[in-house]
Amino acid sequence: MTGKIARDILATTKADAILVTSPESIIYLTGYGNFSKEEREAFLLITLDKSYIFTDGRYKTAIQKQVNDFIFIEIGSLKPFYDTLSHLLQKNKINSVSLETDNLTVKEYSEFNKIITQIKSTTLKNIRVIKKDSELKKIKTACKIADEAFIEILSFIKTGITEKELATEFEYLVNKKGVSLSFETIVAFGKNSAIPHHETGSQKLKINDIILIDCGVNYKNYCSDMTRTFFFGSQNNKFKKIYSTVKKSQMEAIEYIKKNLILDGEKTTTSKKTIRKTPLLASSVDRVARNFIVSEGFQTIPHSLGHGIGIRVHESPSLSPTSKDILTEGMVFSIEPGIYLPDLGGVRIEDLFTIKSNKLLKLTDSPLQADF
Repeated sequence: MTGKIARDILATTKADAILVTSPESIIYLTGYGNFSKEEREAFLLITLDKSYIFTDGRYKTAIQKQVNDFIFIEIGSLKPFYDTLSHLLQKNKINSVSLETDNLTVKEYSEFNKIITQIKSTTLKNIRVIKKDSELKKIKTACKIADEAFIEILSFIKTGITEKELATEFEYLVNKKGVSLSFETIVAFGKNSAIPHHETGSQKLKINDIILIDCGVNYKNYCSDMTRTFFFGSQNNKFKKIYSTVKKSQMEAIEYIKKNLILDGEKTTTSKKTIRKTPLLASSVDRVARNFIVSEGFQTIPHSLGHGIGIRVHESPSLSPTSKDILTEGMVFSIEPGIYLPDLGGVRIEDLFTIKSNKLLKLTDSPLQADF
């Protein structure tokens, strides 16, 4: 997998090598995802003709078995990484190295500066924006497993259950299916649902509470993400209005994308050249949903309308007012408008979508309504 992708990037940096430090880029380029995402356990060094992976002896057998196109170099307390890297750079006369400077601490940059003759800057996060069919298949599977687990936890919703207990049940069901969470499940009852990233706690569910559940699954290093909001009791008119507005806002964004994908698929032929329609701007999709919510008398969405997803839960593209991204074939992203009222609670509806064969396809399929 490293081959053409990494070397194309290397060519644009005009460096002798690229040093890869971010866990998600390491997963993407090697296909191996068992390293810690919190600690530096591995590094990649990619030159025009060789690829190296630096990690400790615990991973030697797995790396040599699963990552055939990388040369394994062991590091550890007796073989410090910076010393080992310095020796390799000198031996191979590698003078200029591109670093993922958006993924380094000041201390790390300082250490690299001591051993690299010329440092150049690069970012690798954009190499994952367009999903290959194999990646999309994994995301679809993650969504399917999450949908199944979500349907199962609905039966646990009853008066007196705490947010934490419900979140734990979801994690248990997910683990039973042989996968893990893509992020800590957010469960918010009542007024807590007005906090977009509420910290799931000990709040107990009461009659006439709002229930907001934001959850996802990680399947073979690829993530899903979905949010549903319910009313536990007899819905009042205020909640109905908020919910209807959020749902229509999402539909406005969906229809806008579909319409513009059709336009983009048409070609206007002149005597000189073929002219494609205006690119589908992520910021324009955000604006359509945001303007609808404001037109209904509510405050604007306090977060982006959506985000890309893949190896990370949040990656490019960004569907936000200031985004420069253009939505294109192969991208996977969320559409998640929300309204949050501190005195009542919040409503967010989130689904994942992809653009395939110039069509917008919905990947998540959890129910929007439930009978408690």
